[in-house]
Amino acid sequence: MEYRRLGASGLQVPALSLGTGTFGGRGPLFGAWGTTDVQEARRLLDIAIDAGVTLFDTADVYSDGASEEVLGQAVRGRRDQVLISTKAGLPLGDGPQDAGTSRARLIRSVDDALRRLGTDHLDLFQLHAYDAATPIEEVLATLEDLVRAGKIRYTGVSNFSGWQLMKSLDLADRHGRPRYAAHQVYYSLVGRDYEWDLMPLAQQEGVGALVWSPLGWGRLTGRIRRGHPLPAGSRLHDTADYGPPVEDELLYRVVDALDEIAAETGRTVPQVAINWLLRRPTVSSVIIGARNEEQLRQNLGAVGWSLTEDQVARLDAASARTAPYPHFPYRRQAGFARLNPPLAG
Repeated sequence: MEYRRLGASGLQVPALSLGTGTFGGRGPLFGAWGTTDVQEARRLLDIAIDAGVTLFDTADVYSDGASEEVLGQAVRGRRDQVLISTKAGLPLGDGPQDAGTSRARLIRSVDDALRRLGTDHLDLFQLHAYDAATPIEEVLATLEDLVRAGKIRYTGVSNFSGWQLMKSLDLADRHGRPRYAAHQVYYSLVGRDYEWDLMPLAQQEGVGALVWSPLGWGRLTGRIRRGHPLPAGSRLHDTADYGPPVEDELLYRVVDALDEIAAETGRTVPQVAINWLLRRPTVSSVIIGARNEEQLRQNLGAVGWSLTEDQVARLDAASARTAPYPHFPYRRQAGFARLNPPLAG
């Protein structure tokens, strides 16, 4: 397993980390993802740790806290071998203090996560969404207090827009608060919007990307093909509306390219898709998921080898989309392109 710095921080994280959205398995979304119990979770962690995976990601909203509870029991007795990342901020109820990142909510959320996980600290704590109702200064001051109290080691965000992240980093610098080290983002061969604004910002400001849903919300598993109906066992039947949309033609074009390269390399379609992500600028770790041991072992096979430059170029071309304004002039016109060359992989 390769290890990388989390952004500009000193924390070393594995190139692949394990997401625990399948742990607990409650509700229409997470129940469709998986229903991993404690015994199964321990087995998945055994395999992951043996492969060098040391970072495990969860959130309070995953199955209403059940994911954190299962993960906490699964790491019992080996807490010092792993890094735990969790998130808070999305609604957990209808009450006024059940959503957002106010001081009261953050303190309670961290204490609740520590209790469910059975630990005294979180290696990485991320805001699951931007809270427009709470001043950024309040959020940063609260996180600093939690860091000073030893409850949090590093902080990050998830699903922020460029201006929200940049404003937070600016205020952190201005007031001497801890900077966000990580941004957990959606990024895949069928979802490259991260590249337009957030990737250049991350590279400039030293924020490491933790990639969620690297297989495009289950679309790049190798089971979805042009001209064939959605497989009967696909979770997309129940969860497609929860995730990022993908145009059919883009999906089929990418899958066709993945099929060709999988045949050339002797790898699977998911392994090729994840390996492509591992070459991208600012990516610190790609979060893989697994409903069972077979899926985990297959996804772990995405490391330890590299695509050729030609194969990367073909995947780039198959997944390319017209850049939104104001980016398209910089991609199409030579004068603009000279001033703003693309980031190197």
